[in-house]
Amino acid sequence: MGSALEARSLRKAVVPLTLLENPSPGNLQSTRLALHVNEDGSSCWVYIASGCNIYKLQIPLQDSWLSKGKEGLLIPERTKVIDSSLLKRCPHRSEIQGIVLAEIESTGYLVLGSVDAYGHLIVSKLDASGKDVDKITYSVLPRDFGVGEGSWSGLCFSPTQWSMAAVAQSFCKSIDVYDQDIHFRTLRTLWYPSSLSFVQNLGHGSETSVLAITEGCQLSIWDLRMKENGGCLHRICGSVGDVFYAVCSSSTGNIAVGGADRTVTIYDPRRDGQHFQDGCTVQNMRSRDLRSHLLTRITSMYKGLTMRCLL
Repeated sequence: MGSALEARSLRKAVVPLTLLENPSPGNLQSTRLALHVNEDGSSCWVYIASGCNIYKLQIPLQDSWLSKGKEGLLIPERTKVIDSSLLKRCPHRSEIQGIVLAEIESTGYLVLGSVDAYGHLIVSKLDASGKDVDKITYSVLPRDFGVGEGSWSGLCFSPTQWSMAAVAQSFCKSIDVYDQDIHFRTLRTLWYPSSLSFVQNLGHGSETSVLAITEGCQLSIWDLRMKENGGCLHRICGSVGDVFYAVCSSSTGNIAVGGADRTVTIYDPRRDGQHFQDGCTVQNMRSRDLRSHLLTRITSMYKGLTMRCLL
């Protein structure tokens, strides 16, 4: 069994009022925070979405230590923002609901995707150093051209093909899949979707063809190549009334979900009906990668909550 992951530092930075004075409220499960650590580990870039804009802040990571209080509670260390600016590559017309940052291997570039309340998708290629360079940018209008009421929207990139993105619209109960700006397929959910993620290594062929979607208190697995049953492979029900808000997967194919019941449930979709519940069970899993991915996801959710409190 691998060694447990431990925190090395906990930093707390305040967003300058000169950059963002009145942040927009967002949605309950909005994912408006993304982070990229520089190669030398000296600092990190934090991307925050508020209103129709995306802001970036550079926060130092060097010369930090971990302070603990009673019962091992981590105490954040206050730090100053080195640099902050408005990102000029994402001209949305309504409130941004979700942003995703992905790193393209062996290229040194980052891909930043953002989607607003009406499902308008904008994808930009950025320099890994944090500089706003003139790279590829494209946008995709929603299938209904933004007609109707806005709601939560989210997106995810394929882990093996950054040009493939899936966009979820809550009120429309739909998932639209794109290959760059070309529409590939639309999936129709039973309930309002709240989170989505491409799943790796399920044994169904291409790693980019399977999606995990949380909708209400259900986890649904979809194969983009299937036509039967609308493409839905599995539908797993959680506790009635406890809505799922987050989903992620590991390279082994296990899927983790979390939500209103404040527990993390790990499913193995390759075994019908089998799942492992609660955070303590993660220690019994063989996959070290799953633990790392879960901790990253939970840390991201905590940072998002902290940032919203600071804003």
